[in-house]
Amino acid sequence: MTKVYNPYDNFLSVLDKAATAIGLSEKDYILIKYPERELKVSIPVRMDDGSVRIFEGYRVQHSTTRGPCKGGIRYHQDVNEAEVKALAAWMSFKCAVVNIPYGGAKGGVTVDPSTLSKGELERLTRRYTAAILPIIGPEMDIPAPDVGTNAQVMDWIMDTYSVMNGYTIPGVVTGKDLEVGGSLGRPEATGRGVMIITMEVLEKYKLDPKDVSIVIQGMGNVGGTAARLLAEKGCKIVAVSDVSGGVRKAEGLDIAEITAFLKGKNKLADYQAEGVEHIDNRTLLTTPCDILIPAALENQIDADVARDLQCRLVIEAANGPTTVEGDAVLEERGIVVLPDILANAGGVVVSYCEWVQNLQSLTWEESDVNATLFKVMTRALTDVYHKARDYKISYRLAAYAVAIERLCVAKKKRGLYP
Repeated sequence: MTKVYNPYDNFLSVLDKAATAIGLSEKDYILIKYPERELKVSIPVRMDDGSVRIFEGYRVQHSTTRGPCKGGIRYHQDVNEAEVKALAAWMSFKCAVVNIPYGGAKGGVTVDPSTLSKGELERLTRRYTAAILPIIGPEMDIPAPDVGTNAQVMDWIMDTYSVMNGYTIPGVVTGKDLEVGGSLGRPEATGRGVMIITMEVLEKYKLDPKDVSIVIQGMGNVGGTAARLLAEKGCKIVAVSDVSGGVRKAEGLDIAEITAFLKGKNKLADYQAEGVEHIDNRTLLTTPCDILIPAALENQIDADVARDLQCRLVIEAANGPTTVEGDAVLEERGIVVLPDILANAGGVVVSYCEWVQNLQSLTWEESDVNATLFKVMTRALTDVYHKARDYKISYRLAAYAVAIERLCVAKKKRGLYP
């Protein structure tokens, strides 16, 4: 019988390995193996035809040790409790590895948002907000967009929370539209962070961007932004994909043209250009390249796929795209992996910038936001490099080790109540 993939088990496995690598025993970090709070809610929604449907929703708060919880809300048909728990834990570690004063949380609703009208989506969002309202807030838990959600969804959450409290509270969420307290630079932040990490890695390995070929799985907000920015830096993007499939061209794709095509709500399956080949997801992942950037969903690179990868580096723009078994194969093959909790942390870094602006009733220039993002991401990468060198471990274990130490030190300083 095939074992069902559980992303939280994946998280725990890497956590234990990283802790062991730096000499910690389980008693030193046992508190961070368990989420602090898990909330499951029923969400009744009146549909456009007058019927009522019940959706399941979640909000998991993994840690408040280093500050209020922070993490996105995902609308996807495959959302489940184990996935949300894992995403919440990864957020705790992501915030710790880039050293911003947040804990980790995540939310989700089991729904395919593409099947809902705008009115149904708004009613779902407002009812979900009402259900999790007792445990969110600018000093407790600050949601943000994730797969299947966007700035409009955050605007509705902020409005619902504000109406329930009787005054406007923009800091309850980040990733909002500019007109209601959002931050310049936030929509591009995660993809820009991936670009920053990629360029820094190229410099470390003394690779010229013009000589580098890149494959990107996923052309949504994160993958699409990373593709555009990396192409602008001179990198050759040889293959990209979306939910409909992938396209490939060994000489390099016209990313500007593809970006414009996708903005019209088109799918890559319908994209046509001279010399472009249409491929499936596995073919995309195993396309020969220097750098593979998975920017879709988790559990994409298992042991089977890992054996067939033809890249030198994997830079994880998605959360949890590589399974524990896949990671072991990549390490055995000498393929370097820059882990998700480092590589895709740009979104939470700029979310922090947005939150600070909201709390202080200020608006920063985009150049200031991007400068902060660059400083935080490069500093975090340096911390991970040093940890990997000092303990002779992979970058994934090093990133986890950096986060574990910061979480454990904070917990020790605070003590255990009562």
